[in-house]
Amino acid sequence: KQTLLPLLREETSSFIFPCKPTLQRPELQHMVMELLRCIPLLLFLLFVCGLDHFIFSILSIIQHHSFIEYSYQSSHHLSVNVMGTSLMAELLRSTIGALNTSFDSEVETSNLACLPQPTGMTRQQYLNTFLPLGALALLCLAQVYPFRLRR
Repeated sequence: KQTLLPLLREETSSFIFPCKPTLQRPELQHMVMELLRCIPLLLFLLFVCGLDHFIFSILSIIQHHSFIEYSYQSSHHLSVNVMGTSLMAELLRSTIGALNTSFDSEVETSNLACLPQPTGMTRQQYLNTFLPLGALALLCLAQVYPFRLRR
């Protein structure tokens, strides 16, 4: 049994000595398994941050190269000239003369309000994203010593 001392040479490799400061084989195997469980999280975070940077780059290119400014000018002039001196000509001049209009319009517009306004993540935001995963990896490395307290 492993509880009997002194241990044989084959038994010492599977026994954990609580007062020994170095990592021992059973602890190392457990720690590696815990670190391997962190790899999918790391890959997911890298994928999400890469996708964020890709979308930011695409939106930034759209913003810089899709700006269009429209300038529209128009002029309308309506003039009705009634010749003559008769009563009918005077009546037409007074009624249709009100239709004599002049209209000038100038419109300038752009699609600036419709363009995306992307903002990229700062280094601090990337650090805040990866910091919990780094803390998780450090806890995987450090969990060996609190687990020894069980012995």
